[in-house]
Amino acid sequence: MTAIRILGLDPGLRRTGWGVIAIEGARLTHVAHGVIAPKDNLPFSERLLALFEGISEVVVAHAPHEAAVEETFMNNNAASALKLGHARAMALVVPARAGLPVAEYAATVVKKSVVGTGAADKTQVAFMIARLLPKAGPASADAADALAVAIAHAHARKARSFGAAA
Repeated sequence: MTAIRILGLDPGLRRTGWGVIAIEGARLTHVAHGVIAPKDNLPFSERLLALFEGISEVVVAHAPHEAAVEETFMNNNAASALKLGHARAMALVVPARAGLPVAEYAATVVKKSVVGTGAADKTQVAFMIARLLPKAGPASADAADALAVAIAHAHARKARSFGAAA
């Protein structure tokens, strides 16, 4: 059985977290993680380009087989929600352009998969990532969230494979 690498992305215009895990059977292992943070003073189009290029570099460097992106929650500020949607588009387009299947998960699903409750906060998610992927070392909140998205996808794909076998 060969390991499947999963890229998890937590999109944001200021900070897009990314994390790559490998799954082999029931075993999850940390591959890499980080944050893509375009400079705030760049024009909007260049910030999006920085996200596109940064995610592209992660895909080339770590050659994932699948990708998973966290869905964004609805923001009360329409302009902020629209800008976040653009960042999310980069997180969806780059892996798709590389030929990867891309899954999307609600934040509550991700939190429940990793912490056990959909109401978990960022501190609880980071705590569980440190326990589930001890070789990851310390991860920023954005990178921990991205690793959590990858873990949620690993759990969901396992559940789908069990369902197909039934």
